[in-house]
Amino acid sequence: MIVKDGIFYGVGLSAAGGIAASLGNIGWGMPFWLIGAFCVYFFRDPEREIPDGAVAVSPADGKVVHVRRWDDGQQRISIFLNIFNVHVNRIPVTGKVIGRVYQEGKYMMAHREDASTENEQNSLTIESGTNVVVVRQIAGLIARRIVCTKDLGDEVQKGERFGLIKFGSRTDLILGPEWDLVVKPGDKVKGGSSILARLRQ
Repeated sequence: MIVKDGIFYGVGLSAAGGIAASLGNIGWGMPFWLIGAFCVYFFRDPEREIPDGAVAVSPADGKVVHVRRWDDGQQRISIFLNIFNVHVNRIPVTGKVIGRVYQEGKYMMAHREDASTENEQNSLTIESGTNVVVVRQIAGLIARRIVCTKDLGDEVQKGERFGLIKFGSRTDLILGPEWDLVVKPGDKVKGGSSILARLRQ
């Protein structure tokens, strides 16, 4: 599958390449065709097998760059997405959206620790049974558009698509002390299918 934005960019750039080639030579169209092909690749949206059970799945493809724990038991997993990762975001747990907050901010490199608080971002708070989980889309140095298709009151399913961040980004998952994390910095994860934490019984 391809996100519709990728089809739009791919067709538009291919057409521009055709026009450029018709005005000069085929070499003039080549840059447009190459960028168009990359856009189609960037906006790919593969199907994923969603694991069962009381687990929180990764909201994004990428690399775990930070795992942080606070004194009150709150925990944060930060995933950095480079331009070659799938950029479709997925819901980490089944539940109901009880909060959505957009914050304007900076466009620092997304792998930096302070990007969690300083960069432009969109946060969804999900009530899952007696637990509350926050998933945060964070813009990066190149990424300048956050897309989120869920809003207050929406019922959501684990692994369901809920948006994307265009051209490089970061996604944070914030969990309470009732979760046991099963990933560490350096781990590679896939949105919707990789387990990040298990609910303590």
